[in-house]
Amino acid sequence: MARLVLRQLVLLAALALGSCGGGGGVDGESGTTGGSGTVGGGGTSIGSDIGSGGTGVASGVGSGGTGISGGDVGSGGTGATADSGVGSIDGFGSIIVNGVRYDIATARTVLSDVSALKLGMTVRVTGAIAADLPQGTATLVVSAAELRGSVASLLPGAGTFTILGVRVSTDTTTVYAGGLGSVTDLANGMQVQVHGLPGSDGLLRATRIERLMAAQGPVLTGQLQGLDRGARTFRVGTQSVSYAAADFPGDWPVANLSNGVVVRVRAPAVASTLAASSVEPWNPPPLREGARLSLGGLASDFLGSSSLRIDGVPADITGARISGGSAALANGARVEASGTVRGGVLVVSTLKVREAAPPDPQAFSATGSVGAYRSPADFKVQGQEIDASNATFVNGTAADLAGASRKVQVTGSRVRDDVLVADRVEFLP
Repeated sequence: MARLVLRQLVLLAALALGSCGGGGGVDGESGTTGGSGTVGGGGTSIGSDIGSGGTGVASGVGSGGTGISGGDVGSGGTGATADSGVGSIDGFGSIIVNGVRYDIATARTVLSDVSALKLGMTVRVTGAIAADLPQGTATLVVSAAELRGSVASLLPGAGTFTILGVRVSTDTTTVYAGGLGSVTDLANGMQVQVHGLPGSDGLLRATRIERLMAAQGPVLTGQLQGLDRGARTFRVGTQSVSYAAADFPGDWPVANLSNGVVVRVRAPAVASTLAASSVEPWNPPPLREGARLSLGGLASDFLGSSSLRIDGVPADITGARISGGSAALANGARVEASGTVRGGVLVVSTLKVREAAPPDPQAFSATGSVGAYRSPADFKVQGQEIDASNATFVNGTAADLAGASRKVQVTGSRVRDDVLVADRVEFLP
């Protein structure tokens, strides 16, 4: 019921944002073009691809409209110091991010890739948060897409697909738009734009997926790996990126690149190696001593209550009030955490586990020749019974299973009554 009410508030939210002085669009369609520049209190700056230095917004907004510093608290705040929140929009009537309701009536809003804020979009909010963290007053709200490109390797049963080599997972809270109702409405080759929460190993948990009517410049977000400063290349997921001609934010130079940093990359066209036009850090929160911080993202590097990361930020949850099931807390779990920065670590006071880590779509596998074939829903590989009736086929089709001793690799996330339910069947040489 709560989600239904939130969806019914979308139109009201669009009207409210339109009254904030800058006049964002009415439907949040991707790729909206428009100027970008310094926007006064309550204004909205819209740009399809805001480049390095393109926003002109104070407090250090760089390439793509991120890189916000925390020192921009306007009048009418709660009396708290300048604080930040990073997460996805869960409600309107102001905006609700990680359970914190932010008043955005006088906030500057900087949008890339969209024309208005919508449910499920990832945002970074800078402003003042009350001491007990239920509400805040925003001075700056920034939103940009994490991924844009063609759907590939779709596994509807597992709720996963890839874009530009980044594996995207969905959950019960993922918002769908642009004519999409669920992950089953996706198809390989479909052009989509995704807002989400980046994790480790080339994974992104989608908070919003919107279908596009035409291909647009690719956007890639994820953990940087394989940095080669000599060749000026790195990798995100399985996608190679060249940053030789890329713009970097003025307050985040190229020297800041390092393995493990989460970056957002923009490029003019899809290629085996993306020629980046801009590279920026993904929503980096300011870790100022004593700052209050609200994070909504994925847990990673989890070794115990005093050693984990949330959105890449070191966190200590030893004294936190935990809801949603502490047993579900593991790498890849989607969480909301609020607390205070101490010594470069977020000392968490409240933690909510929103979604457990998704199952690995390739948790089970069988490789070998097809045997005992009766139908795509009934055959064996290495003696393991297989049901591939709803699988994605690579290098062949379901009909090819009947061929003489075809060799395949079968992967799936479920075993039902001792039958491996295949998500993917790849025909091998």
